[in-house]
Amino acid sequence: MNSSNNHRLRNFLLYSFSILMVSLSTDISIAKQVTFERDYTYQASEYDSKVSCRVNALEQVKRLLLEELGTYLESRTDVRDFKLTKDQIITLTAGIVRTEVVKETWDGKSYWLKARIEADPDEVIKSVDSLRKDHQKTTELEETRRKAAEYLKEMERLKSELALAKGDIKKQGQYNEAVKGLSATDWFKKGYAYHVAKEYQDAINAYTRAIELDPKDATVPYTNRGAAYADLGNHNQAIADYNRAIELTPKNVKAYYNRGIAYFELGNHNQAIADYNRAIGLDPKYTLAYYNRGVAYGELGNYQQEIADYTKAIELNPKYAKAYNNRGIAYGNLGNHNQAIADCTRAIELDPKDAKAYYNRGTVYGNLGNYNQAIADFTKTIELDPKDAKAYYNRGTVYGNLGNYNQAIADCTRAIELDPKHAKAYYNRGVAYEGLGNLQQAFNNFKVSARLGFKPAQDILRKKGIK
Repeated sequence: MNSSNNHRLRNFLLYSFSILMVSLSTDISIAKQVTFERDYTYQASEYDSKVSCRVNALEQVKRLLLEELGTYLESRTDVRDFKLTKDQIITLTAGIVRTEVVKETWDGKSYWLKARIEADPDEVIKSVDSLRKDHQKTTELEETRRKAAEYLKEMERLKSELALAKGDIKKQGQYNEAVKGLSATDWFKKGYAYHVAKEYQDAINAYTRAIELDPKDATVPYTNRGAAYADLGNHNQAIADYNRAIELTPKNVKAYYNRGIAYFELGNHNQAIADYNRAIGLDPKYTLAYYNRGVAYGELGNYQQEIADYTKAIELNPKYAKAYNNRGIAYGNLGNHNQAIADCTRAIELDPKDAKAYYNRGTVYGNLGNYNQAIADFTKTIELDPKDAKAYYNRGTVYGNLGNYNQAIADCTRAIELDPKHAKAYYNRGVAYEGLGNLQQAFNNFKVSARLGFKPAQDILRKKGIK
């Protein structure tokens, strides 16, 4: 194409695909709340301390509150649709809601405690729905509830035995250890609820307390504390916790998987793959491990293996929209554009609100020269995610290839507003100004692009003798 000044235009540059990595998280916020309050009095035995009395009273009052909340939630139609038993509802909500101690007193003989649960039922139900679909998290909470019940049973047994064998130091020590174990389960559940609420530092503090109280049975708290550190971006500390969890339980699938994610985030893709391999070896049906291993292979440019992993993930979960989307990207990187479009289209069918799938399909259409379809897909991306600078940039690129320079400038300008260091957007805006014959504006944009390190813009200035 030539400008009115017969100046040869430079090629517009289309942005690359967008690839996704998955890790699980749950969200909860406070909105329309319901409130439950209960109190409990624990009568101290001669073998109890103030600490053990409080631990007992707190465990019992929490059980009463969760029972009441579970009964309330069980009556909800949306919860009935989950086909959960009341015990399952109570188990899951224990990892979602937090209990606030309102008032407590200790007179040396009895410990009285009043506590409260405040929760938004709609948000709790959303979190219950998420947790019930996650087998590992559900298992963690079920195991925590089982352990708490066992500690309570053990404490009752030891109290009976101490009554018959007064002054038995060994049994008193066992009783104290059981109290610590029960307290550890409570701190773990607190950490879990903080984690769900995305209050990561509070979650770390609670998991740490659980570990301190019961260091020999701390595999799950270490694993979850690692996940909280990862959520804060502290991947090295996360890896240290996953290492400790694996030392305690060498067949800890979740710790290997999570450590793989942490290594990936640190750019160590080979180590990430090694950990995903271990997770898959322990659990050959671990869909997410196949998916994220595919992501790591993609980062290494091994697109064939990437495709194989996404295909396995899809076999295990035929409705896995993100796996279709990423497999489409891999096919696109291999030049198989038709298969790329087919996979991105399937991802959109499964998840019509997936902005990335529209973006990636638009990229393929743009590379094939089907500019009108590309514009439609980038426009849909922007509707779903108005702050996607790359979508504006790519749409502007396509408009430029169609000769619609004014629209190209408008879209590149919006991309720059969203990402002021978007060197390619400055470059393509310069190309569009060049197409309109506004060589000064073109030159100004090339200068900014070059200053931001974009080589094609630097080459243009070099040819003009400008450093």
